[in-house]
Amino acid sequence: MKLGINGLGRIGKLTLWHHVARKSFQEIVVNLGRKAGTSLQDIANYIEKDSTYGWLPVYLYGHKAERVIENLNEDEGTMTIDGVPVRILREKRNPAEIGWKEYGVRLVVDSTGRFRDPTASPETSGGALRGHLVSGAEKVILSAPFKIKDKELGMPDDAVTVVYGINDGDFLPDKHRVISAASCTTTCLAYMIKPLLDYFGVNRILSASMVTVHAATASQAVLDRVPKAGATDLRKIRSIFNNIILTTTGAAKALSLVIPEMKQVGFIAESVRIPTNTGSLIVLVVNIQDESLENRVTREVLHNIYEEAANGPYHPYLKFTLEQNVSADIIGYPKAAAIIEGSEIHTRTGLVRVDLTKACGPDGQKLGGLTCAQIEIPVTQAVIYGWYDNEFGSYTNMLGELTLHIAQQML
Repeated sequence: MKLGINGLGRIGKLTLWHHVARKSFQEIVVNLGRKAGTSLQDIANYIEKDSTYGWLPVYLYGHKAERVIENLNEDEGTMTIDGVPVRILREKRNPAEIGWKEYGVRLVVDSTGRFRDPTASPETSGGALRGHLVSGAEKVILSAPFKIKDKELGMPDDAVTVVYGINDGDFLPDKHRVISAASCTTTCLAYMIKPLLDYFGVNRILSASMVTVHAATASQAVLDRVPKAGATDLRKIRSIFNNIILTTTGAAKALSLVIPEMKQVGFIAESVRIPTNTGSLIVLVVNIQDESLENRVTREVLHNIYEEAANGPYHPYLKFTLEQNVSADIIGYPKAAAIIEGSEIHTRTGLVRVDLTKACGPDGQKLGGLTCAQIEIPVTQAVIYGWYDNEFGSYTNMLGELTLHIAQQML
């Protein structure tokens, strides 16, 4: 089977690295969609070298590595990378005009970040995600969350959001043609939340919030710049080199698509961008109803939950460690959707007083016939830290697992 990759930015390039390393496809066709540099050699140099992850041959073979990109053909746009045939297309940016069928590509990963609306028509000016299907692909995987522009429209029946290892069973090969692999933050968050839901059940999780301390992305400015007309986020135009920048994240909304039970939990998600090139951290705060003050949720209970999950149903994508890490330690960490920093799990238990005179029953009616006006409920607030490499180690590897899962069901 041949794989198509649309876009050769951060995720596109690292997706190419991932599948070259695994030898999972007989050929990879990359649509760059424009001329680049002065020759195919310039593109090969870009593929081979990376400011964050180093030299591709070293990634593949360690310190004994030699160059692995060979057999460049400028006219055909072809090369071999560690023996894998790779073709670079440099003409069409509109997905509908790429011509995947001509190259025998049935499965495409779109990593451009431009085409996120699963409802947009293939004829949309400038292109649309569904254009890949018109171009000959049978299925397309989006390396970002879906974003429907027309709020009156719902999610199409043939579209689904999947985090591999969490809800990949939701993908139905006979039904779904457009698949979102969510985001790096949603992927990590899903692996942090799911073991808690498995253990406590959704009814005991009263509320949750998270902040991702997130590395910079290409959407941010290197130096301060003038905002575009109509721009509302004036922080993203400030230099990422020397600022901590408040921003937003769609992780809470995307999480409910991956884990529907989370719709029952009051959940807030926020994001802070910091001046590092990769390596991010989620600080998750969860309020859990205890069975009693004597049988409360402790740090040791949470340690056991995550350790058993990491060694059991979520192995090898969930890691639990008692080591003291910094962000550089998790860059490129293989197959780690989330790394739980066990030494920094903290809990506090207290009694929450509820005024029943202000409470309502399930039918919305005020409660009546009460013998007491207040009750006390034991609640533990837990703080949990989860590391993730928002580029290669976590997200691209999990995207690669999902891509192979879908490809195998297309054979």
